[in-house]
Amino acid sequence: MSRIGKKPIVIPSGVSIEVGKDNIVTVKGPKGSLSQAIDRDIKPEVVGNELIITRPTDQIRHRAMHGLYRSLVNNLVTGVTTGYKRDLELVGVGYKAANSGNTLDLALGYSHNIIFEIPKELKVSTLTEKGKNPIISLEGIDKQLIGQVAAKLRSLRKPEPYKGKGVKYVGEVLRRKAGKAAGK
Repeated sequence: MSRIGKKPIVIPSGVSIEVGKDNIVTVKGPKGSLSQAIDRDIKPEVVGNELIITRPTDQIRHRAMHGLYRSLVNNLVTGVTTGYKRDLELVGVGYKAANSGNTLDLALGYSHNIIFEIPKELKVSTLTEKGKNPIISLEGIDKQLIGQVAAKLRSLRKPEPYKGKGVKYVGEVLRRKAGKAAGK
């Protein structure tokens, strides 16, 4: 059995979970509402204040999906109760970030600024302090959407291995290279 799949999801107070037709799980909480389609073989059911996800057989396909869908639904429950936050740091001389609403204006060393439109489901804020690298903060209830937007922002200028310049996640450890060896 999948260790993650067989753990029940505890439903906190103020959160309601509905299993609709076509195996669509809808989670409503204080921060909003999210839904996730689940494979027809995997069966979610609400028992008391817990959601239990079961699989029909021990086939490799069913075992793989068991833990996956349990984790996805647990992410929905966490999202509607506490939400998610992802921070990115701009490392490099002249790298800047500014936002107006959900439009992000990035100066990343190219000949032009990059205008990036953040989805309306997320909140974005930028912080620029003197002597520190600019920081972009993404907040929202959908973990998958935050991760996707953060990965897209990082791909605009990936951190390079010599000086570490680029867009990186806060707390990310980069693998650094030594660079050219000195002359004779």
